[in-house]
Amino acid sequence: MGRVVTDMTGRKVTIPDVPQRIISVVPSQTELLYDLGLDNEVVGITKFCVHPNSWFRNKTRVGGTKNLRMDVIDTLCPDLIIANKEENTKEQIEALAMKYPVWVSDITTIAEARNMIRAVGDIAGRSNEAQQIIDKVSLPQRQEHNTSPLRVAYFIWRNPWMCAGSDTFISDMISCMGWENVVTELRYPEVVPEVLRDMKVDVVLLSSEPYPFKDVHIQEIKEALPGVQVALVDGEMFSWYGSRMMLAGAYMQELSGILYAKTGR
Repeated sequence: MGRVVTDMTGRKVTIPDVPQRIISVVPSQTELLYDLGLDNEVVGITKFCVHPNSWFRNKTRVGGTKNLRMDVIDTLCPDLIIANKEENTKEQIEALAMKYPVWVSDITTIAEARNMIRAVGDIAGRSNEAQQIIDKVSLPQRQEHNTSPLRVAYFIWRNPWMCAGSDTFISDMISCMGWENVVTELRYPEVVPEVLRDMKVDVVLLSSEPYPFKDVHIQEIKEALPGVQVALVDGEMFSWYGSRMMLAGAYMQELSGILYAKTGR
C-alpha cells in the first residue's frame, strides 16, 4: 500500500504508508529525522550530516549533498529519499526520482521550515513528534528595540566573497531578530566587503559554514571596513531549518544582546 503526497516543490510523490528505509541527503533534515525518533528507519545520510554524531559515525554515507553516490544509494534500496531543492542538484534528484520516491523541500522562510517539519513528520509516521518539535521552536517574529535595527551583512563564502541575499532562510532569520539584511539581491550574490561601506552596514557576520570562517578573517573584514563590528557566528543556527531551530532562539537572543552592546545601541 502507499499514498500520494505533494512535496514542497509541487511534485506528486507516491510513498509507502510507513517508510522503513529512508535516506536523507540534507544535513538539517537528517537531524530532524533523528529527533523524530527514526533511528531504525534511516539507512543512509550524506558525509555532511554531522548531527547526531552517532549517525555520522555509524550510518552509511551516500556521498555529498551535491555529489551523491548513486551506486551506494542503490545498494540501500530506499523506499523514501528526503532532499532539498537548493542543497541538492536537480539532475541527481531527477535521476533518483526515476527509481525511488523522492520528497523535496523548498525553504526560504521560517514559516516554510515549520511546514517542512510538519510534512516530514506526517510522511514518516511521526506527526505527534513533529508537532512537539514545532512547539519547542521559539523564534520571535520580529524583535523590537528602542533603537534603529542593526544593518547586517552575512557572509557565507570567501574567494569569491558571497553573502546571503534577501530571499533566503538566513535572511528571514536575520529579519526575525529585528535586524535588516543590507544585501537586497536574491540568493547568494558576490559582494566585495568594501561595497558594504556604502550600504551603511553596522555588523558583518561571518558564518561557520559552508565556508569555515576563522578569527583571521575578522581582521580582513575590519581592514576593509574600519569601525564596523565583525562577529563569527554558528552557521547551523542561522541556516539549519530542521529541529536545530529548537536551539536557535536562545542563541540568537544572546547574540543580539552582544551585538547591540558592541554597537552602542
